[in-house]
Amino acid sequence: MHNDLTRKDLELMKKELDERRIVLRPQLLEQVKIARGFGDLSENFEYKAAKQEKNKNESRIRYLENMIRTAHIIDDDDGGHTGGVGLYDKVTVLIEDEGSMETYQIVTTMRQDALHGLISRESPVGKALLGRREGERVHIQVDEAFGYDMLIQKIEKGEDDGSIPLNKY
Repeated sequence: MHNDLTRKDLELMKKELDERRIVLRPQLLEQVKIARGFGDLSENFEYKAAKQEKNKNESRIRYLENMIRTAHIIDDDDGGHTGGVGLYDKVTVLIEDEGSMETYQIVTTMRQDALHGLISRESPVGKALLGRREGERVHIQVDEAFGYDMLIQKIEKGEDDGSIPLNKY
């Protein structure tokens, strides 16, 4: 399996990985060493907290390494070269069943945050919108029993300016 990522995604991940390996790892190891000196490890909260932070950092390092290793590079204009919805475009849609308007920005999986309108290109909504044009109706099939229709009202072309942060997990 591979992860569809842009060059900017890889650049941000490599930068974070270097920061975690070179700067954060030695600091966290030192904190564990200091906390170990506080006495009985079975009742030493500082030691447990320091170990937990160190382990969290190591887990994130492994995650980033895996994402980089399995990355499949895609163009920033993925889907948008046809004049339709592409990566980083903001799309305003009318959810017909509810009569409500929503605005989504199509991003890569490493930057998705549905609570803030950042929808992964690999999500059902993202897949349905990519390449589509204003005025088109798209159907989102959530599961076998439920689906809904959206009408694309507006497309604002976007680009990756680096302002959308990477997901923490």
